[in-house]
Amino acid sequence: MPQLRVAMAQIDTTVGDLDGNVAAIREWTGRAAREGAHLVLFPETAVTGYPVEDLALRRSFVDASRRAVGRLAAEIADDGHGAVTVVVGYVDHHEAKGRPQNCAAVLQGGRVVGRYAKHHLPNYGVFDEYRIFTPGDDLLVARVHGVDVAIAICEDLWQDGGPVQMADDAGAGLLAVLNGSPYERNKDDVRLELVARRAAEAGCPIAYVNAVGGQDELVFDGDSLVVAQDGTVLARGPQFEESLVVTDLDLPAAVRTPGWEEHVARVTVSTDPVPAYEPRAAPHHEPLPDVADVHAAIVLGLRDYVRKNGFRSVVIAVSGGIDSALVASLACDAIGAENVVGISLPSGYSSQHSKDDAKDLADRCGFEYRQFAIAPMVEAFLATVPLEGVAEENLQARVRGTTIMGLANQEGHLTLATSNKSELAVGYSTLYGDSVGGYAPLKDVPKTLVWELSRWRNAEAVARGEQPPIPENTITKPPSAELRPGQVDQDSLPPYDVLDAILEDYVEGDKGRADMLAAGFDGALVDSIVTLVDRAEWKRRQFAPGPKITFKAFGRDRRLPITNRWREPRATEPLLPAATAEEH
Repeated sequence: MPQLRVAMAQIDTTVGDLDGNVAAIREWTGRAAREGAHLVLFPETAVTGYPVEDLALRRSFVDASRRAVGRLAAEIADDGHGAVTVVVGYVDHHEAKGRPQNCAAVLQGGRVVGRYAKHHLPNYGVFDEYRIFTPGDDLLVARVHGVDVAIAICEDLWQDGGPVQMADDAGAGLLAVLNGSPYERNKDDVRLELVARRAAEAGCPIAYVNAVGGQDELVFDGDSLVVAQDGTVLARGPQFEESLVVTDLDLPAAVRTPGWEEHVARVTVSTDPVPAYEPRAAPHHEPLPDVADVHAAIVLGLRDYVRKNGFRSVVIAVSGGIDSALVASLACDAIGAENVVGISLPSGYSSQHSKDDAKDLADRCGFEYRQFAIAPMVEAFLATVPLEGVAEENLQARVRGTTIMGLANQEGHLTLATSNKSELAVGYSTLYGDSVGGYAPLKDVPKTLVWELSRWRNAEAVARGEQPPIPENTITKPPSAELRPGQVDQDSLPPYDVLDAILEDYVEGDKGRADMLAAGFDGALVDSIVTLVDRAEWKRRQFAPGPKITFKAFGRDRRLPITNRWREPRATEPLLPAATAEEH
């Protein structure tokens, strides 16, 4: 059987930085060539970055993408690697319809020798491709050193039939799939099962290359795979880091005569098999355990958001509470403690242990620490505009927000918001107060997971012989906003384990009131929480972006109207019979 050394380059690109992305692709192609690779695969739209969203609707952007691919092919040849076949994602346009397409190009010998347009355009969750792109309908099969390699892109693999079945019908010896598949918890297991099932359906091994890096609210985790037709994992890349995953494959020789057939475009790159060589062991990285991979996802998302948007440092309001402590720890892991500034902003209600815990956190993590008492500012405001009750409580948070944003503005920091998903869900935050910030690392992290991450990070530090970054008292004390004497979160909310369970059903699962009652939740509590979630949509719409880690994150995943009078019906309300409901 012909041999083929396949390299999957899971790289971190930046949306819109075509020159930088092309330079990175050239560099990684050079690495692959030095490793003796015959075929190099890059992720979905690696030339333009992913997702490009409505940039694809600008003809100037699409034209620049097309020119970049042509330039890339020539420059790879100029680098002395023209004999290597490269498959890379980019944005093109449909010649007849003049609409953009999500495409893959096959580069060899200084030219673009083949082109494939993605068939299945996802239109769910964070994906909006059906509105932007025009689908393709032809399968591309490139003959590389006597092996027929079929090309597909991401969603093409998730849908039954289509390019996978076409690859089998076309007699492909390898199916190469370019991906921009975002991270979410436990998705690595789902991907592996999917790739194994599709390899059996395609009748050949699948090389699945995935992107790495953060892009706004999305994090791409790599975890590239090569899976044999029988489901055996032949190679697996690491998560959350750039890597070249090189695999030696024995593949069936092409038996069909090159040419054209219905909906199959065939190009011949090379027909001669490579001389026999001694294969080497392929990498087999085990996926990170749960919680560890969540931590890695948030760190990567934060690091790339800071780096790609031109910031060098971040500022955080550290209160002595668990949320700000975890955000500070994550920031130090992401960009280094020397680039983190923590500001303590105690009010007249702040406890001594909170102030002590904030200072202890700074000492443990090693970031710059400052303290500004806000009581004089609050008193001056109240002397001019008398407020009381909740308005006075919120004033404290807003003075803190103004202070932290003023320092960020003056010193050029990115402000990190510290609210978690549970608080965002029920609106337990002050708009323009503790919600201020340009990026929110915990936006998709429920409160119960905040504690898990904090305990895990401390345990990791102990295992490495380091000092735990988060003070134990911060983890164990009852959470409190400290906006009035003796206040704790449970004055206003149920215990977080109960709250998060209801939120998982209502937000993640889209379950109604009756479903949650059937699951055993208290009816009055369900009504209260659901009402809070529905009424807080306007706050969430104004919140900073943050990394997606769950199936349904606030923002791109969950799109609900702000002006909305729909309320979940009581379980006792009669339902129309099915026939009557259909008539209406």
